[in-house]
Amino acid sequence: MTGSRQEQTIPQPLPELADFKLAALGGPEPFVLRGVAGDWPVVQAASQGEREVLAYLRRCAAPGEIDFSIAPQSEAGRFHYAPDLRGFNFARRRAPFGLFLDALERAIDDPAAPTLAAQGILASQAAPQFLAENPLPLSPGQGEARLWIGNRARVAAHSDPADNVAYCAAGRRRFTLYAPEQASNLYLGPFDPTPAGTPIAMTDPLEPDFERYPRFAQACDAALVAELEPGDAIYIPYGWYHHVQALSPVSMLVNYWWREGEPGGSPWDAMLMGMMALRQLPPNARRHWQAMFDTYVFESHGPAGAHLPDHARGILDARDARDLDAMRAALLRKLGG
Repeated sequence: MTGSRQEQTIPQPLPELADFKLAALGGPEPFVLRGVAGDWPVVQAASQGEREVLAYLRRCAAPGEIDFSIAPQSEAGRFHYAPDLRGFNFARRRAPFGLFLDALERAIDDPAAPTLAAQGILASQAAPQFLAENPLPLSPGQGEARLWIGNRARVAAHSDPADNVAYCAAGRRRFTLYAPEQASNLYLGPFDPTPAGTPIAMTDPLEPDFERYPRFAQACDAALVAELEPGDAIYIPYGWYHHVQALSPVSMLVNYWWREGEPGGSPWDAMLMGMMALRQLPPNARRHWQAMFDTYVFESHGPAGAHLPDHARGILDARDARDLDAMRAALLRKLGG
């Protein structure tokens, strides 16, 4: 039965950082920045109403087409899987930016309107004028500004392999955040297919089903929540899961992902290799390799080769590009065999 616990925990509010320092970005904990983009023209347009936002965006829109998703009104704004998990409960479409904005405007007063969402479109391509007039207050690493525009959409909890600053430009957004350690309590869906390249939670904080997903109660107990108004921003660290709900008839977010390089290759690919190589081992072997990964991959007890002289460390201390390239070449030779 949905919501089977006697009481549902109210998530704790996300901390707000009043005295902001750029060094705080890239840290391990999320936070909110109030009013950091309050002087943006789009935020000023938002103060005049939804149609003024759409009028402003039409002036900024480039002539090309954008990708967007559409879900029927019966899905209540939730972009997710179809019941059989063989596909999704929404369709993907492509149209000129201006026509998408027209559809959003028609939906404002239509209670039967579908949910529309243009997600992650590059500002430099779709609306370069917008980017020029609404410069990002904070852009600490290599990345590009992306636009998220729609009506009352909600996106299941997911994580991104990058640090993220997201600015609320129009409408209100509610973020519910879960630390990386909550992954098993969120009951992630299939790795393939996924709606947008990263696994999403099967659980729903708005309609929790604790009988079907009992560990989700632990995630709810540990959740953090923040509601953003136009001009506010949120910092979401690498790997934190976040459920995002747009609360207004016209809602817009501008986000900026950045991350340090991954010189040793893709962590995702490494996990898939680990699943292939380790899952079928008997318990004693799994115990051994769990300890080995903890010691030599995650270095939970300090640098793996610190107890050896420099000349004897070899791959235990492989960190520069040359050593990592040699390890990659050796792995490719093994896989090729």
